[in-house]
Amino acid sequence: MKIAFFSPYLTQKHAGGGEKHLFDTALAAAKLGAEIYVAISPLNQAKNKLQLDDYRRFYSQFMGRDLSKLKFVQIPLMTSENILKKLSWTKQFDQLYYVTDGSLFFSLAKRNHLHIQVPFTHKLTQLNRLKLKNWQINTNSAFTQKVIEHYWQVKVNSIHYPLVKLDEFKSKEIKKEKLILSVGRFFKQLHSKRQDVLVEAFVRLVEAEPKLMKDWRLVLVGDVEDKVYFNHVRKLARSLPVEFYHQIKRQDLITLFKKATFYWHAAGFKVDELKHPEKVEHFGITTIEAIAAGALPLVVPKGGQKEILGDKLVSELGWQTVDELVKKTARLIKDKRLASLKLGEAGGSKEDKRLGLKKKLTPFTQEAFDRRVKQMFGL
Repeated sequence: MKIAFFSPYLTQKHAGGGEKHLFDTALAAAKLGAEIYVAISPLNQAKNKLQLDDYRRFYSQFMGRDLSKLKFVQIPLMTSENILKKLSWTKQFDQLYYVTDGSLFFSLAKRNHLHIQVPFTHKLTQLNRLKLKNWQINTNSAFTQKVIEHYWQVKVNSIHYPLVKLDEFKSKEIKKEKLILSVGRFFKQLHSKRQDVLVEAFVRLVEAEPKLMKDWRLVLVGDVEDKVYFNHVRKLARSLPVEFYHQIKRQDLITLFKKATFYWHAAGFKVDELKHPEKVEHFGITTIEAIAAGALPLVVPKGGQKEILGDKLVSELGWQTVDELVKKTARLIKDKRLASLKLGEAGGSKEDKRLGLKKKLTPFTQEAFDRRVKQMFGL
């Protein structure tokens, strides 16, 4: 079975949760016996092989996995090529998996899967409704599903949750440190990760609790897409122990997750999610990874973050103001037993353990992910 995977974001070398999700899906399908093509558009024809190899290296490093079995190919989609050439390209595949940036196209593949990561709020034109006729739609979260069904007035067929390879995060050799971690690209548009707010919170925490915060550090990981915004965040950090990492290798990122005691997440800060669902966290795979690594997440409880934690833990680990984040973090540093209970790792009643964060990982295991991929593609 020939399956093509395409995302307009790949050409721009985005390296976020959406790209990880695409490659995890492609690798799972390859493991089940499918012949996988990763579509890149557009490229300079004269440097085709060189650039395709560069994309393979870039995403291999990002994923920390061997992508040699995936065939990277140049395609006519999203170019000025005529419609017949584009349709001809899609026709050669049994199935096509498209991670959309909001755009749609006609496809003659036997089966077509439209994966939506962003809760788009624009209305569909009649032409786009026609394009959707032969697509099965899936989203990355129930939150995105709800928004898409409301604004697009279409039926979302399924939720395709991302994968978290739990074994990557298990380690008795690496001990927890006085480290607060946050992962996300530096940009101001859409669902900005608001690293500026996190630095402000860290500054206040250090000023309010100087003894408690001795030797603690804040680590911010993510590629820089907006240099002006990044420089602003770096300036806010002043001379405090705030560290920045960009284009980090997957294994190094996993090590930071393992070392982290807390995971901070600020996407959606001061955003009305009913008016602007695209500006809150669409799902939040890094929050799941933090839980898997035993880092306690403190998040803005909007969008997909509520879906991950559930009502009970959202009320305890969610925050709406900088002051609330500071107070909740300080409380958990002082009360290690309470932090351990939240993770569901030690002590407490059966109710405590049932509500523990570790219980939230089941839908994101390799086994659950492989079952979804097998069912989706009929492998």
